[in-house]
Amino acid sequence: MGDSIETKIGLEVHVQINTKSKLFCGCTTEEGEPNNNTCETCMGMPGAKPVTNKKAIDSVIKICKALNCEISTPSFFSRKTYFYPDLAKNYQITQYETPLGKEGFLQVENTKIRIKRVHIEEDPAALEHAGGGTLIDYNRSGIPLAEIVTEPDIRSPEQARNFLKKLINILSYLNVIVPDTTIKADANISNSKNNFIRAEIKNVTGFKEIEKALLYETKRQQEEEVTKQETRRWDGTKTIVMRSKETEDDYGYIYDSDIPKMTFTQEYINKISSSIPKLSDERIRELTKIGVSQEDAKVITQDLFVSDAFEKIAQKSNPATAAKWFRKELLKRLNADEKQIKEVNIEALTEIIKMIHEKTITEHTGRELMTKIYDKNFSPIESIKKTGATMIKDTTTLKKMCEDAIEKNPKAAVDYKKGEEKALNAIVGAVMKETKGTAKPDEVKRIIEEMLTTL
Repeated sequence: MGDSIETKIGLEVHVQINTKSKLFCGCTTEEGEPNNNTCETCMGMPGAKPVTNKKAIDSVIKICKALNCEISTPSFFSRKTYFYPDLAKNYQITQYETPLGKEGFLQVENTKIRIKRVHIEEDPAALEHAGGGTLIDYNRSGIPLAEIVTEPDIRSPEQARNFLKKLINILSYLNVIVPDTTIKADANISNSKNNFIRAEIKNVTGFKEIEKALLYETKRQQEEEVTKQETRRWDGTKTIVMRSKETEDDYGYIYDSDIPKMTFTQEYINKISSSIPKLSDERIRELTKIGVSQEDAKVITQDLFVSDAFEKIAQKSNPATAAKWFRKELLKRLNADEKQIKEVNIEALTEIIKMIHEKTITEHTGRELMTKIYDKNFSPIESIKKTGATMIKDTTTLKKMCEDAIEKNPKAAVDYKKGEEKALNAIVGAVMKETKGTAKPDEVKRIIEEMLTTL
């Protein structure tokens, strides 16, 4: 039944803009004791006047341009009126009529997801429900948020997750959101079976949870008859009705006359656009042109600083070899050691990858050398000179070592000749131990196999 039902999903994604102060006042955005980081402005006291945070505005313009949006100029703020304990002034300063960005798109694999609007707004306070009551922390009140709203172009929960992953990748490249931020979204979902009567799932946090909530709601809407719009919440296992779905008219938006309209010249927009780095899509195209596999390129470009480091190394070594070692060795090591790419000695890593590609050293030796890549004074070339750990290329020497290994492991030799393939590993391992990893394992295996077939 579900295969013939068309599903439409639209997302409203909220991310915190990375600024030192709040959107309309000088209060810090850092965490602190509850209700300490507040002032007359973010608490909405009579007579307090908001002053717009320029960095926050510039950051959201950068988001708009990266998402191919048209910039609204002039643009202004509105008051979204609703009465709830998290709003000290009983309205939220946001944008409605003139969002900073509109009519953009984000290409996700083969689908163009249209971006309806990108606007900036202040965060309400944080509510904590405990002990039969509710505690309010106004430290978050006034923190700058960007809201990115898509058209209902997403066709499945999996595609929604892919969209969010690509979006967070772009925002990370732009360096405009709080590092390691957890993405939060409201999801609107409907289907053709119920004439596209939609439900909104509020405030779902994290890629996996958003996908799980959408999977549940997709199934529910296919199995149940939906007759009215609803706002629902996700409890981790199911969506639960909160209220009937309100419309934008219910909020009574009015222009906030305390905040001047913002007008942007084309020169100003171009200046901000010029600070946008090459994004992952462009980098993937460039890397595949120089011999890096599509899969390796996608992994490497997930992080701006990793991608920048890779480009520097690929210019001085073989790109395909560098990509293999970045993906299979470096990124795993960084994760295991809880280190960042900026802590790596890039020159040393370049030398290691070059020597591996040129077969000056074995991969085993390369891994040994990589244990020292956080040492900014480390030189792999000097280390190799001291230890003599260059790859053994003398075939005569290698054959003699293989003969000795066979003589010292007669049982393994007999077992291999009986058809036990794994027995060969004992002899290969003996040679690798004798050479301290400076012999090429594939070459050692080939020589031993040839010798054993003649015995």
